[in-house]
Amino acid sequence: MRKAEHLRFAILAAQREGNRLLIQALKPHGITPSQAEVLRLLQQHGTLSLNGLGQLLVCESGTNPSRLVERVVAAGLVERRTDTADRRYLQLSLTPEGERLATAVAGIEESLYTAMDTACQDLDTDAMLTFLHNFIDPLPSGEALNKRLTLG
Repeated sequence: MRKAEHLRFAILAAQREGNRLLIQALKPHGITPSQAEVLRLLQQHGTLSLNGLGQLLVCESGTNPSRLVERVVAAGLVERRTDTADRRYLQLSLTPEGERLATAVAGIEESLYTAMDTACQDLDTDAMLTFLHNFIDPLPSGEALNKRLTLG
């Protein structure tokens, strides 16, 4: 197997296993990893427009995640309001239940990150990140990730 092919499948396997673990941990809370990402972004950034949220999502492609937002609104986790300055825009924010669940998701993410930190111990993670960014930066998911990194 060619090294690039091995790397491709190793990244895919790691992504699938990480997602499987996340799905398993989120299942008792009744949300998906994509919904969890929406909750955490709103928790970290406060009120966001639908377009602004779409620009930060790594889980979804495109800048208008309407269906994803509809599901968290219907679940009572996110409140959707028309922007007072420009009625064409929607403003999204967490409900109290959404805030509670976002905090639970943060704990789940922390457990996953701790396991990943252990797996990365004594490895050159900067070199891994450089490789990954060289590959993803010009692509939509890379653009979303970089926007999140610059916002903090």
